[in-house]
Amino acid sequence: MKIIVPMAGMGKRMRPHTLTVPKPLIPIAGKPIVQRLLEEIAKVSGEEIDEIAYIIGDFGSEVENQLKEIAANLNASASIYYQREALGTAHAIHCAADSLDGKVVVAFADTLFKADFVLDNQADSVIWVQKVEDPSAFGVIKMDENNKITDFVEKPQEFVSDLAIIGIYYFKDGANLKSELQYLLDNKLVVNGEYQLTDALENMKNKGLSFVPGQVIEWMDCGNKDATVNTNQRILEYHKDDKLVADSLINENAVIIPPCYIGENVVIRNSVVGPHVSLGDNSLVENSLVSNAIVQTNTKIAGGNIKNSMLGNFVEVVGEAKEYSVGDYTNC
Repeated sequence: MKIIVPMAGMGKRMRPHTLTVPKPLIPIAGKPIVQRLLEEIAKVSGEEIDEIAYIIGDFGSEVENQLKEIAANLNASASIYYQREALGTAHAIHCAADSLDGKVVVAFADTLFKADFVLDNQADSVIWVQKVEDPSAFGVIKMDENNKITDFVEKPQEFVSDLAIIGIYYFKDGANLKSELQYLLDNKLVVNGEYQLTDALENMKNKGLSFVPGQVIEWMDCGNKDATVNTNQRILEYHKDDKLVADSLINENAVIIPPCYIGENVVIRNSVVGPHVSLGDNSLVENSLVSNAIVQTNTKIAGGNIKNSMLGNFVEVVGEAKEYSVGDYTNC
């Protein structure tokens, strides 16, 4: 099975954190978002992952090498494709046309999920969905009495369904999807200037392919700072029984309230950390209170009272009690 990961977006809602790193590589409980996403898909698929195809912008060789390493950790090969223009979801996936054959999962890398189903890999297509309170903000599906998807409706203003499409799709034969994407591009079938994946799905359904839902337990957004901090909290809760604290931690008169992720060579001195804190490698916390926060690597917090915050790499925070959302190499 192959996984196609469109992730060329600029991540503007996550600035300043995405000024130096693509959003899918922001760490959640110590692992990049895209790595956690791929690991969960691998669990649900029940099959070996042969290839992971990333569709990226001009992110540079360091990012590309990191993505290849993530694929290697799943015993998969990595392919890198580029989306030079933001022309919609269908266009993004088509950039990886050479990898669209056989069993394929397409997963947009700005969301995480938890599921207890095993993928029905004999279905023509499985669309991951989750019940939401306000369907008008999402693309949703309609189903018949046999649990088959009959319609895809984008941001309905009147209620038709509360099952929102979360941005993960399975196709038994990626060649069918490839053909429909090519049709959209060849005929310049755009909506608001963009090529839409839902149009390709509709065409496939009209040709007799069967679509069924795969309903997840939880769908976690990483679209902005508050949502990402909340997702970090949920992931820590899911993994609270795992080993999350590195043996290299130096704890000097500190209290750690689990669950927390603490990376390598972290020093915590005269402080209370947790719950729901992720501390990256080589960070220092002293004389501080830190809760519900993502702190990346080589960051120093001194005399602070920090909560509901995201701090980048090489940040220094001294003597403040507030919420933060600051990027790399910042002094506060």
